[in-house]
Amino acid sequence: MSPESKKLFNILILGIAFMFMFTAFQTCGNVAQTVIRSLNSTDFHGSGYTSMAIIYGVFSASNLITPSVVAIVGPQLSMFASGLFYSMYIAVFIQPFPWSFYTASVFIGIAAAVLWTAQGNCLTINSDEHTIGRNSGIFWALLQSSLFFGNLYIYFAWQGKTQISESDRRTVFIALTVISLVGTVLFFLIRKPDAENVLGEDESSDDQDLEVNESAQNNMTKAVDAFKKSLKLCVTKEMLLLSITTAYTGLELTFFSGVYGTCIGAINKFGTEEKSLIGLSGIFIGIGEILGGSLFGLLSKNNRFGRNPVVLLGILVHFIAFYLVFLNMPGDAPIAPVEGTDSSAYITPSKEVAIFCSFLLGLGDSCFNTQLLSILGFLYSEDSAPAFAVFKFVQSICAAVAFFYSNYLLLHWQLLVMVIFGFLGTVSFFTVEWEAAAIVARGSDYRSI
Repeated sequence: MSPESKKLFNILILGIAFMFMFTAFQTCGNVAQTVIRSLNSTDFHGSGYTSMAIIYGVFSASNLITPSVVAIVGPQLSMFASGLFYSMYIAVFIQPFPWSFYTASVFIGIAAAVLWTAQGNCLTINSDEHTIGRNSGIFWALLQSSLFFGNLYIYFAWQGKTQISESDRRTVFIALTVISLVGTVLFFLIRKPDAENVLGEDESSDDQDLEVNESAQNNMTKAVDAFKKSLKLCVTKEMLLLSITTAYTGLELTFFSGVYGTCIGAINKFGTEEKSLIGLSGIFIGIGEILGGSLFGLLSKNNRFGRNPVVLLGILVHFIAFYLVFLNMPGDAPIAPVEGTDSSAYITPSKEVAIFCSFLLGLGDSCFNTQLLSILGFLYSEDSAPAFAVFKFVQSICAAVAFFYSNYLLLHWQLLVMVIFGFLGTVSFFTVEWEAAAIVARGSDYRSI
């Protein structure tokens, strides 16, 4: 196998492994609050929202230490160990207890930070400046396809069910645990690439030998330097402005990945399909994500108008979605009891409108995330690791806050928070993009991430 073929093979395995793991985890996150509502009538008392708040809170803090962990252990073992913790979290739902549920939430928060740092490292060492765009696209498409499979299973398995029985819950979560473990084991198929022409690495064999022989003390020095660089980036004008946009992506990530499916599952007027519609909603979020990401990924290299039109489309699509959700869903849907809600909003709840909103939420999210990754890669091409660490830190801390307030706020207040941050985030992104365009006008080129 040629060196280039080996690297492409590694990217495919990386994407397929993540597809299996996140087929399990994203399906788990989508149905967690609905399942826990069914459990809360028993001895178990917990909240899926609180669990996700813990996960994202720990995830944000752990981003500060994970680069040194991956540097010492290596990306392959880091991803394998993280995958075991993901599987453990899913397995907790087979026979849940409050202490094991929240303890697993803490561990998976740490594991998530290690996993995504290792993923970025693995993607980088298997790419060069000519293939990083292609490889990122392959990985992203495989990752987002995970939204289809698990949710498709939920749609058919829970068809006609208004309550989730113990047998239903165990069957689903045993299957999801096995799927996650399959993805975890696949990491061992990733082969060590040839050292030459790796993005971000010096081609000199002397430098490579020096890097292999670096001491743990030097690794720690590097980690401290990266941490200092991240702190310096946090207070730059561009990063402060982009942090508002990033904060919005954290809020809307919480909404479409956890809150919206819970709302659909709580509306009794959807009849016997209310639980299976959660799966269908996840599928259409995935369709929106993949359509948007693929379209804007293909257009990015030949886009004469910059990133602003895509972000503008994203916020318009989200505002339409929020307005339709406001009209279609009762305000108490996110915090309804196990029996669900019989309330109505301004129109009779419509399954078709609910699923269309799922598609719009996914499409709008892809608009923001593709353009944020692109502008970060352009502005911080020399310091990409600290820049993306700051991006993940802000996004995950806002997701944690949003999952926390989802326990208490009615739907219309949650929508209002997202509308305000969405508007401010769009304006701040426009400001940074105009500055980036000025850099290009002075003679620099956009760089592919």
